[in-house]
Amino acid sequence: MFQIISLKNGIDNVQGFFTDSVNVGMRTNPANSGPSDIDGDVAFIRSESLCDVSAVFTKNRFQAAPIKHFGRYKKDFQTNFLLVNAKNANAMTGEAGIEDINEIFKSLSSKIAITNPIMSSTGVIGYKLPKEKIISAFERFDFNGKNSHKAARAIMTTDRFAKEICFKVTLENGESFHIAAIAKGAGMINPAMATMLCFIVTDAAIPKNDMDALLQEATADSFNKISVDGDTSTNDSAILLANKASGAYDRDAFKEALKKITFELAMMILRDGEGATKVVAFEVMGAKDNAQAQKAALNLSNSLLVKTALFGEDPNWGRIASTIGASEIECDEEKLSIYYDDLLIYSSTQRELDKQREEQAYKIMKQESFKITCNLGIGNGNYTAYGCDLSYDYVKINAEYRT
Repeated sequence: MFQIISLKNGIDNVQGFFTDSVNVGMRTNPANSGPSDIDGDVAFIRSESLCDVSAVFTKNRFQAAPIKHFGRYKKDFQTNFLLVNAKNANAMTGEAGIEDINEIFKSLSSKIAITNPIMSSTGVIGYKLPKEKIISAFERFDFNGKNSHKAARAIMTTDRFAKEICFKVTLENGESFHIAAIAKGAGMINPAMATMLCFIVTDAAIPKNDMDALLQEATADSFNKISVDGDTSTNDSAILLANKASGAYDRDAFKEALKKITFELAMMILRDGEGATKVVAFEVMGAKDNAQAQKAALNLSNSLLVKTALFGEDPNWGRIASTIGASEIECDEEKLSIYYDDLLIYSSTQRELDKQREEQAYKIMKQESFKITCNLGIGNGNYTAYGCDLSYDYVKINAEYRT
Protein backbone atom coordinates (compact mmCIF):
# COMPACT_ATOMS: atom_id res chain seq x y z
CA MET A 1 0.00 0.00 0.00
CA PHE A 2 1.02 3.61 -0.45
CA GLN A 3 -0.32 7.07 0.33
CA ILE A 4 -0.48 10.08 -1.99
CA ILE A 5 -0.95 13.51 -0.44
CA SER A 6 -1.02 16.93 -2.08
CA LEU A 7 1.50 19.60 -1.07
CA LYS A 8 1.59 23.34 -1.70
CA ASN A 9 4.45 25.13 -3.49
CA GLY A 10 4.88 22.67 -6.34
CA ILE A 11 8.42 21.89 -7.46
CA ASP A 12 9.88 23.55 -4.36
CA ASN A 13 9.14 20.33 -2.44
CA VAL A 14 11.13 18.02 -4.70
CA GLN A 15 14.57 17.17 -3.38
CA GLY A 16 17.46 18.65 -5.36
CA PHE A 17 15.42 20.85 -7.75
CA PHE A 18 15.48 24.65 -7.99
CA THR A 19 13.38 27.14 -9.94
CA ASP A 20 13.20 30.84 -10.62
CA SER A 21 11.97 33.34 -13.22
CA VAL A 22 12.68 36.93 -14.21
CA ASN A 23 11.23 39.42 -16.64
CA VAL A 24 13.55 40.50 -19.46
CA GLY A 25 11.09 42.70 -21.31
CA MET A 26 9.31 40.23 -23.58
CA ARG A 27 6.23 40.29 -21.37
CA THR A 28 5.14 43.86 -20.74
CA ASN A 29 1.85 43.14 -18.96
CA PRO A 30 0.95 40.84 -16.07
CA ALA A 31 0.14 37.27 -17.12
CA ASN A 32 -3.62 37.69 -16.70
CA SER A 33 -4.91 37.17 -13.16
CA GLY A 34 -2.62 37.06 -10.14
CA PRO A 35 0.12 39.41 -8.95
CA SER A 36 -0.22 43.00 -10.09
CA ASP A 37 3.45 43.38 -10.93
CA ILE A 38 4.74 42.22 -14.30
CA ASP A 39 5.37 38.48 -14.32
CA GLY A 40 8.53 36.79 -15.52
CA ASP A 41 9.00 35.68 -19.11
CA VAL A 42 12.09 33.47 -18.73
CA ALA A 43 12.21 30.63 -16.18
CA PHE A 44 14.31 27.60 -15.36
CA ILE A 45 14.21 24.27 -13.59
CA ARG A 46 17.61 23.08 -12.32
CA SER A 47 18.70 19.87 -10.61
CA GLU A 48 21.82 19.69 -8.49
CA SER A 49 22.49 16.23 -9.95
CA LEU A 50 21.98 14.76 -13.41
CA CYS A 51 18.47 13.64 -14.34
CA ASP A 52 17.17 10.94 -16.63
CA VAL A 53 14.79 12.43 -19.19
CA SER A 54 11.61 11.25 -20.87
CA ALA A 55 9.52 13.38 -23.19
CA VAL A 56 6.46 13.36 -25.42
CA PHE A 57 6.17 16.01 -28.13
CA THR A 58 3.66 17.44 -30.58
CA LYS A 59 2.53 15.50 -33.64
CA ASN A 60 2.60 18.71 -35.67
CA ARG A 61 5.01 18.18 -38.59
CA PHE A 62 6.43 21.69 -38.11
CA GLN A 63 8.06 21.04 -34.77
CA ALA A 64 9.61 24.09 -33.13
CA ALA A 65 13.36 24.61 -32.79
CA PRO A 66 13.50 23.57 -29.08
CA ILE A 67 12.06 20.15 -29.95
CA LYS A 68 14.51 19.74 -32.84
CA HIS A 69 17.34 20.77 -30.51
CA PHE A 70 16.23 18.13 -28.00
CA GLY A 71 16.22 15.51 -30.76
CA ARG A 72 19.90 16.09 -31.53
CA TYR A 73 21.04 14.74 -28.18
CA LYS A 74 22.05 11.09 -27.96
CA LYS A 75 19.46 8.55 -26.88
CA ASP A 76 19.06 8.31 -23.10
CA PHE A 77 21.01 11.51 -22.44
CA GLN A 78 20.91 13.12 -19.00
CA THR A 79 20.46 16.78 -18.12
CA ASN A 80 20.53 19.13 -15.16
CA PHE A 81 18.92 22.25 -16.64
CA LEU A 82 15.71 23.24 -18.42
CA LEU A 83 15.17 26.79 -19.68
CA VAL A 84 11.75 28.12 -20.71
CA ASN A 85 10.70 31.38 -22.33
CA ALA A 86 7.27 32.85 -23.00
CA LYS A 87 6.07 35.24 -25.75
CA ASN A 88 8.14 33.64 -28.53
CA ALA A 89 7.68 30.06 -29.82
CA ASN A 90 10.97 29.88 -31.78
CA ALA A 91 9.00 27.90 -34.35
CA MET A 92 9.34 28.01 -38.15
CA THR A 93 12.72 29.70 -37.62
CA GLY A 94 14.82 27.11 -39.46
CA GLU A 95 18.36 26.12 -38.54
CA ALA A 96 18.91 29.63 -37.15
CA GLY A 97 16.41 28.85 -34.37
CA ILE A 98 18.53 25.91 -33.23
CA GLU A 99 21.73 27.94 -33.48
CA ASP A 100 20.15 30.60 -31.27
CA ILE A 101 19.49 27.98 -28.60
CA ASN A 102 23.11 26.82 -28.74
CA GLU A 103 24.33 30.39 -28.40
CA ILE A 104 22.05 30.99 -25.41
CA PHE A 105 23.32 27.87 -23.68
CA LYS A 106 26.94 28.76 -24.45
CA SER A 107 26.40 31.99 -22.55
CA LEU A 108 24.61 30.18 -19.72
CA SER A 109 27.53 27.75 -19.32
CA SER A 110 29.74 30.67 -18.28
CA LYS A 111 27.43 31.29 -15.31
CA ILE A 112 26.69 27.77 -14.08
CA ALA A 113 27.67 24.18 -14.88
CA ILE A 114 25.14 22.69 -17.30
CA THR A 115 24.98 19.31 -19.00
CA ASN A 116 22.85 18.75 -22.10
CA PRO A 117 20.50 21.64 -21.26
CA ILE A 118 16.96 21.58 -22.62
CA MET A 119 15.04 24.58 -23.90
CA SER A 120 11.30 25.01 -24.30
CA SER A 121 9.43 27.99 -25.73
CA THR A 122 5.87 29.24 -26.07
CA GLY A 123 4.38 32.23 -27.82
CA VAL A 124 4.12 33.66 -31.31
CA ILE A 125 5.32 31.52 -34.25
CA GLY A 126 7.74 32.76 -36.90
CA TYR A 127 10.01 35.17 -35.03
CA LYS A 128 13.62 34.67 -33.93
CA LEU A 129 14.32 34.54 -30.23
CA PRO A 130 15.45 37.82 -28.65
CA LYS A 131 18.73 36.20 -27.60
CA GLU A 132 20.19 39.20 -25.82
CA LYS A 133 17.12 39.61 -23.66
CA ILE A 134 17.06 35.92 -22.71
CA ILE A 135 20.81 35.92 -21.96
CA SER A 136 20.34 38.94 -19.70
CA ALA A 137 18.23 36.75 -17.40
CA PHE A 138 21.32 34.79 -16.38
CA GLU A 139 22.68 37.76 -14.42
CA ARG A 140 19.50 37.94 -12.34
CA PHE A 141 18.46 34.31 -11.85
CA ASP A 142 18.67 32.85 -8.37
CA PHE A 143 20.06 29.48 -9.44
CA ASN A 144 19.35 28.09 -5.95
CA GLY A 145 15.85 29.56 -5.90
CA LYS A 146 12.71 27.87 -4.68
CA ASN A 147 10.22 29.80 -6.76
CA SER A 148 7.90 27.24 -8.31
CA HIS A 149 4.91 29.57 -8.47
CA LYS A 150 6.91 32.30 -10.18
CA ALA A 151 8.09 29.78 -12.80
CA ALA A 152 4.53 28.50 -13.30
CA ARG A 153 3.32 32.05 -13.99
CA ALA A 154 6.28 32.90 -16.23
CA ILE A 155 5.37 30.20 -18.77
CA MET A 156 1.75 31.38 -19.13
CA THR A 157 0.49 32.88 -22.40
CA THR A 158 -3.29 33.31 -22.57
CA ASP A 159 -3.70 31.24 -19.38
CA ARG A 160 -5.94 32.78 -16.73
CA PHE A 161 -4.20 31.00 -13.84
CA ALA A 162 -0.95 29.20 -13.07
CA LYS A 163 -0.97 25.41 -13.04
CA GLU A 164 1.23 23.57 -10.56
CA ILE A 165 0.81 20.39 -8.53
CA CYS A 166 2.96 18.40 -6.11
CA PHE A 167 2.36 15.02 -4.50
CA LYS A 168 4.27 13.31 -1.73
CA VAL A 169 4.09 9.54 -2.07
CA THR A 170 4.75 7.49 1.07
CA LEU A 171 5.41 3.79 0.55
CA GLU A 172 4.48 0.90 2.82
CA ASN A 173 8.08 0.66 4.13
CA GLY A 174 8.01 4.31 5.22
CA GLU A 175 10.16 5.63 2.39
CA SER A 176 8.80 8.50 0.34
CA PHE A 177 9.35 10.46 -2.87
CA HIS A 178 7.89 13.56 -4.49
CA ILE A 179 6.53 14.27 -7.94
CA ALA A 180 5.60 17.79 -9.04
CA ALA A 181 4.77 19.65 -12.22
CA ILE A 182 4.06 23.04 -13.72
CA ALA A 183 2.11 23.42 -16.95
CA LYS A 184 0.65 26.01 -19.28
CA GLY A 185 -2.13 25.78 -21.80
CA ALA A 186 -5.46 27.38 -22.60
CA GLY A 187 -5.75 27.65 -26.38
CA MET A 188 -4.63 25.54 -29.35
CA ILE A 189 -5.50 22.43 -27.34
CA ASN A 190 -6.16 19.26 -29.32
CA PRO A 191 -5.82 15.55 -28.54
CA ALA A 192 -2.57 15.04 -30.43
CA MET A 193 -0.22 15.50 -27.50
CA ALA A 194 -2.36 18.54 -26.65
CA THR A 195 -1.08 22.07 -27.12
CA MET A 196 0.67 22.80 -23.92
CA LEU A 197 3.90 22.69 -22.02
CA CYS A 198 4.24 20.45 -18.99
CA PHE A 199 7.38 19.97 -16.95
CA ILE A 200 7.30 17.14 -14.41
CA VAL A 201 10.09 16.54 -11.90
CA THR A 202 10.60 13.79 -9.37
CA ASP A 203 13.15 12.64 -6.83
CA ALA A 204 11.91 9.05 -7.14
CA ALA A 205 14.56 6.47 -8.04
CA ILE A 206 12.64 5.45 -11.15
CA PRO A 207 14.36 3.38 -13.86
CA LYS A 208 14.59 5.06 -17.26
CA ASN A 209 12.51 2.34 -18.96
CA ASP A 210 9.69 2.93 -16.50
CA MET A 211 9.87 6.68 -17.13
CA ASP A 212 9.35 6.21 -20.85
CA ALA A 213 6.53 3.70 -20.54
CA LEU A 214 4.64 5.45 -17.75
CA LEU A 215 4.88 8.92 -19.30
CA GLN A 216 3.48 7.60 -22.58
CA GLU A 217 0.64 5.90 -20.73
CA ALA A 218 -0.14 8.91 -18.54
CA THR A 219 -0.13 11.25 -21.54
CA ALA A 220 -2.52 9.00 -23.45
CA ASP A 221 -4.94 9.05 -20.52
CA SER A 222 -4.80 12.80 -19.92
CA PHE A 223 -3.36 15.38 -22.32
CA ASN A 224 -4.30 13.36 -25.39
CA LYS A 225 -7.93 13.19 -24.26
CA ILE A 226 -8.62 16.91 -24.11
CA SER A 227 -9.65 19.50 -26.66
CA VAL A 228 -10.33 23.22 -26.42
CA ASP A 229 -10.38 24.12 -30.10
CA GLY A 230 -9.03 21.22 -32.16
CA ASP A 231 -5.73 22.91 -33.03
CA THR A 232 -2.33 21.31 -32.48
CA SER A 233 0.63 23.63 -32.01
CA THR A 234 4.31 23.38 -32.94
CA ASN A 235 5.70 23.36 -29.40
CA ASP A 236 3.66 20.83 -27.40
CA SER A 237 5.90 19.14 -24.85
CA ALA A 238 5.57 16.99 -21.75
CA ILE A 239 8.97 16.45 -20.17
CA LEU A 240 9.74 14.27 -17.15
CA LEU A 241 13.00 14.74 -15.21
CA ALA A 242 14.10 12.31 -12.49
CA ASN A 243 17.16 12.93 -10.32
CA LYS A 244 16.46 9.91 -8.05
CA ALA A 245 17.58 11.90 -4.98
CA SER A 246 15.11 10.27 -2.57
CA GLY A 247 16.30 6.73 -3.29
CA ALA A 248 12.67 5.58 -3.00
CA TYR A 249 10.53 4.00 -5.71
CA ASP A 250 7.56 1.76 -6.29
CA ARG A 251 6.26 1.31 -9.82
CA ASP A 252 2.57 1.10 -8.97
CA ALA A 253 2.75 4.10 -6.66
CA PHE A 254 4.64 6.21 -9.19
CA LYS A 255 2.27 5.17 -11.98
CA GLU A 256 -0.77 6.26 -9.99
CA ALA A 257 0.83 9.56 -8.90
CA LEU A 258 1.95 10.39 -12.44
CA LYS A 259 -1.48 9.60 -13.90
CA LYS A 260 -3.12 11.67 -11.20
CA ILE A 261 -0.85 14.66 -11.77
CA THR A 262 -1.21 14.64 -15.56
CA PHE A 263 -4.99 14.17 -15.45
CA GLU A 264 -5.48 16.98 -12.95
CA LEU A 265 -3.30 19.28 -15.03
CA ALA A 266 -5.26 18.33 -18.16
CA MET A 267 -8.51 19.26 -16.42
CA MET A 268 -6.95 22.57 -15.32
CA ILE A 269 -6.08 23.30 -18.94
CA LEU A 270 -9.66 22.61 -20.01
CA ARG A 271 -11.10 24.79 -17.24
CA ASP A 272 -8.72 27.50 -18.39
CA GLY A 273 -9.70 27.08 -22.06
CA GLU A 274 -9.74 30.50 -23.69
CA GLY A 275 -13.15 31.89 -22.79
CA ALA A 276 -14.39 28.50 -21.55
CA THR A 277 -17.22 28.40 -19.01
CA LYS A 278 -17.70 24.65 -18.61
CA VAL A 279 -15.87 21.31 -18.90
CA VAL A 280 -17.68 18.31 -20.38
CA ALA A 281 -16.80 14.61 -20.48
CA PHE A 282 -17.84 12.82 -23.67
CA GLU A 283 -18.24 9.10 -23.00
CA VAL A 284 -18.91 6.83 -25.96
CA MET A 285 -19.84 3.29 -24.99
CA GLY A 286 -21.31 0.31 -26.79
CA ALA A 287 -19.16 0.94 -29.86
CA LYS A 288 -17.91 -1.83 -32.13
CA ASP A 289 -14.47 -1.54 -30.51
CA ASN A 290 -12.37 0.90 -28.48
CA ALA A 291 -10.86 2.50 -31.57
CA GLN A 292 -14.29 3.43 -32.94
CA ALA A 293 -15.37 4.70 -29.52
CA GLN A 294 -12.24 6.85 -29.37
CA LYS A 295 -12.85 8.31 -32.81
CA ALA A 296 -16.40 9.31 -31.97
CA ALA A 297 -15.53 10.72 -28.54
CA LEU A 298 -12.69 12.83 -29.90
CA ASN A 299 -14.92 14.12 -32.71
CA LEU A 300 -17.46 15.19 -30.10
CA SER A 301 -14.81 17.00 -28.06
CA ASN A 302 -13.61 18.83 -31.20
CA SER A 303 -16.94 19.73 -32.81
CA LEU A 304 -17.50 23.48 -33.06
CA LEU A 305 -21.26 22.98 -33.29
CA VAL A 306 -21.26 20.89 -30.12
CA LYS A 307 -19.01 23.42 -28.34
CA THR A 308 -21.22 26.38 -29.22
CA ALA A 309 -24.33 24.47 -28.09
CA LEU A 310 -22.60 23.87 -24.76
CA PHE A 311 -21.89 27.59 -24.41
CA GLY A 312 -25.48 28.45 -25.28
CA GLU A 313 -26.67 25.78 -22.82
CA ASP A 314 -28.86 24.39 -25.58
CA PRO A 315 -29.75 20.68 -25.14
CA ASN A 316 -29.68 20.13 -28.89
CA TRP A 317 -28.99 16.39 -29.05
CA GLY A 318 -29.12 16.59 -32.85
CA ARG A 319 -25.59 18.04 -32.86
CA ILE A 320 -24.36 15.12 -30.76
CA ALA A 321 -26.00 12.54 -33.00
CA SER A 322 -24.86 14.26 -36.19
CA THR A 323 -21.24 14.34 -35.02
CA ILE A 324 -21.30 10.64 -34.20
CA GLY A 325 -22.82 9.83 -37.59
CA ALA A 326 -20.19 11.92 -39.37
CA SER A 327 -17.30 10.18 -37.59
CA GLU A 328 -17.52 7.24 -40.03
CA ILE A 329 -17.91 4.61 -37.34
CA GLU A 330 -20.51 1.87 -37.19
CA CYS A 331 -23.70 3.29 -35.66
CA ASP A 332 -27.47 2.93 -35.88
CA GLU A 333 -30.03 5.58 -34.86
CA GLU A 334 -32.38 2.81 -33.67
CA LYS A 335 -29.76 1.59 -31.16
CA LEU A 336 -28.34 4.96 -30.09
CA SER A 337 -29.15 6.54 -26.74
CA ILE A 338 -27.79 9.86 -25.42
CA TYR A 339 -27.67 10.97 -21.79
CA TYR A 340 -26.73 14.27 -20.14
CA ASP A 341 -25.49 13.04 -16.76
CA ASP A 342 -28.25 10.54 -15.86
CA LEU A 343 -30.98 12.21 -17.93
CA LEU A 344 -32.06 10.40 -21.10
CA ILE A 345 -32.00 12.96 -23.92
CA TYR A 346 -32.52 10.70 -26.93
CA SER A 347 -33.50 7.13 -27.75
CA SER A 348 -35.41 5.55 -30.61
CA THR A 349 -38.54 5.63 -28.45
CA GLN A 350 -37.98 9.15 -27.03
CA ARG A 351 -36.76 11.28 -29.91
CA GLU A 352 -38.33 14.57 -28.87
CA LEU A 353 -37.72 16.34 -25.57
CA ASP A 354 -40.87 17.00 -23.60
CA LYS A 355 -41.07 20.16 -21.50
CA GLN A 356 -40.07 18.44 -18.25
CA ARG A 357 -36.98 16.74 -19.68
CA GLU A 358 -35.94 19.88 -21.53
CA GLU A 359 -36.08 21.88 -18.29
CA GLN A 360 -34.00 19.19 -16.57
CA ALA A 361 -31.50 19.32 -19.43
CA TYR A 362 -31.16 23.10 -19.12
CA LYS A 363 -30.32 22.72 -15.42
CA ILE A 364 -27.60 20.16 -16.20
CA MET A 365 -26.08 22.34 -18.90
CA LYS A 366 -25.81 25.31 -16.54
CA GLN A 367 -23.35 23.35 -14.40
CA GLU A 368 -19.61 24.03 -14.66
CA SER A 369 -19.06 20.37 -15.50
CA PHE A 370 -21.18 17.41 -16.58
CA LYS A 371 -21.03 14.28 -18.73
CA ILE A 372 -22.59 13.44 -22.09
CA THR A 373 -22.87 9.67 -22.58
CA CYS A 374 -23.59 8.13 -25.97
CA ASN A 375 -24.40 4.43 -25.97
CA LEU A 376 -24.19 3.05 -29.52
CA GLY A 377 -25.65 -0.31 -28.50
CA ILE A 378 -23.42 -2.28 -30.89
CA GLY A 379 -20.43 -3.73 -29.03
CA ASN A 380 -18.16 -3.30 -26.01
CA GLY A 381 -15.97 -0.40 -27.17
CA ASN A 382 -15.60 2.47 -24.70
CA TYR A 383 -13.67 5.74 -24.60
CA THR A 384 -14.01 9.07 -22.79
CA ALA A 385 -12.68 12.37 -24.13
CA TYR A 386 -12.89 15.78 -22.48
CA GLY A 387 -13.73 19.17 -23.93
CA CYS A 388 -15.08 22.61 -23.13
CA ASP A 389 -17.47 25.10 -24.65
CA LEU A 390 -16.56 27.78 -27.19
CA SER A 391 -17.49 31.34 -26.26
CA TYR A 392 -17.32 34.86 -27.66
CA ASP A 393 -14.15 35.42 -25.64
CA TYR A 394 -12.32 32.68 -27.54
CA VAL A 395 -12.71 34.62 -30.79
CA LYS A 396 -11.66 37.88 -29.14
CA ILE A 397 -8.56 36.39 -27.46
CA ASN A 398 -7.30 34.72 -30.62
CA ALA A 399 -8.16 37.61 -32.93
CA GLU A 400 -5.94 39.81 -30.78
CA TYR A 401 -3.22 37.23 -29.98
CA ARG A 402 -0.27 39.19 -31.37
CA THR A 403 -1.49 42.49 -29.96
